[in-house]
Amino acid sequence: MQQRAHPLVLQVFRHLPGATTRHGSKLGTVPTGAVLACAGALATAVLACAGGLAADTAGADTAGADTAGSACRDANLRPTVANLGAVDAATLCLVNKQRTARGLRPLHANRELGHVAASQVGSMVRRDYFADVGPSGRTPLSLVTVTRYPAHAAEVAVGQNIAWGTGSYTTPAHIVQEWMDSPPHREIMLSGEYRDAGVASTSAVPAVLDTSGRGATYVIEFGARL
Repeated sequence: MQQRAHPLVLQVFRHLPGATTRHGSKLGTVPTGAVLACAGALATAVLACAGGLAADTAGADTAGADTAGSACRDANLRPTVANLGAVDAATLCLVNKQRTARGLRPLHANRELGHVAASQVGSMVRRDYFADVGPSGRTPLSLVTVTRYPAHAAEVAVGQNIAWGTGSYTTPAHIVQEWMDSPPHREIMLSGEYRDAGVASTSAVPAVLDTSGRGATYVIEFGARL
């Protein structure tokens, strides 16, 4: 999902849910067959939804994940309660390796965006859903605009990628490779507009995904102050 607006514009969005249960590894913005319905959007605000889920690449992309994993320390860690900081740092490192390899500037770690990512990943596990937009209808943009991130900016651009996995598919290397293999997620990750990012992971997945809670969930927030 990508959103852009004047920081004072808080849009209200309604999520029309689709199926989100499947074993293995999955990316997200919007579940297959689902859409985001935008209500009350102003002319100065733009919403772009990266529609649809990437195909499940578990088992078909291990070599690519291993190659990416060699670029950054801790890229092949499986998230646990004790190592989430290292997992998050490795995820951002891998994203920046993909960007700089294509002549794009690396993203700066931003505390405010990191807090939003942590809020999103915690909410998904706690409230049992897997989507960019929470059950209350709050979007990544609405969460970012109430932080200090937009201070003194004329506009704010926000993007978000989410993913979950189980077993060996929970590492930063595999998650970033899956984002790269999914055109809508790749587009967000390689956008030249973004300057900052915040990553959060957790060693659990929403129960609705029918994995008995085992696995990991990731969120990365992208931002730019314009």
